Amino acid sequence: MKLQGQTAVITGGGTGIGEGIARAFAAEGCRVAICGRREEVLQQAAEAWDGEPPFLYHTVDISDQESVTDLFSWVAAELGSVDILVNSAGTNVKTRSMVEMEPQQWDQIMAINASGAYYCMHAVLPQMRERGSGLIVNISSIAGKRSSALGGVAYSASKFAMTALGTAVANEVAEQGIRVTNVYPGEVNTPILVNRPNPVSEEHRQAILQPQEVGELVAAIAGLPAGAHVSDVVIKPVHQHYA
Repeated sequence: MKLQGQTAVITGGGTGIGEGIARAFAAEGCRVAICGRREEVLQQAAEAWDGEPPFLYHTVDISDQESVTDLFSWVAAELGSVDILVNSAGTNVKTRSMVEMEPQQWDQIMAINASGAYYCMHAVLPQMRERGSGLIVNISSIAGKRSSALGGVAYSASKFAMTALGTAVANEVAEQGIRVTNVYPGEVNTPILVNRPNPVSEEHRQAILQPQEVGELVAAIAGLPAGAHVSDVVIKPVHQHYA
């Protein structure tokens, strides 16, 4: 088991990509703490995982720095130091064009997708610097490399911000033995699809990436030797165009 003895914190870990990563990590022996806004969703994810080690869970609003601080205080008490942070929490809205979107929707998306990742990185980096090791994985999006109407104005902007954050921090902390990876998924069958402007069919959901496939990729990255750094990686369904 490549992640035996390590500890990971995964935001947005109760559903979708975050849950897929949590399962892949735990299958490799990693102790996993999943977190998100809804306790019932986190509890369901923890109970659905019947392997070892079990999931721990804690609620957090990553757009609130105080809530993030409380999360990592709990993690320190329950699990000790954090070897891996996965920023997987994210959101979008149905009204995605400039003409349709309201300013408060912009603020909400930026607060969760961009500021939330920053707050979590800010909270975990001191211990990684002191230890001289650690891995941070930012689940960005193809929309964080190629802005599109499908992702929308705010979502694309927030994911570009996450991309820049990850790249800048990776360069800053490399000499301290800390790795930061930006992952850019294409279409994935996750709950965020309910926020698409047009309904997504079950046939379409099954034809795109599944959360466990992204989870396997991230677990493989986490299992690499400490001297190997994957800076950026795109994962998408075979049929999805990328240009």
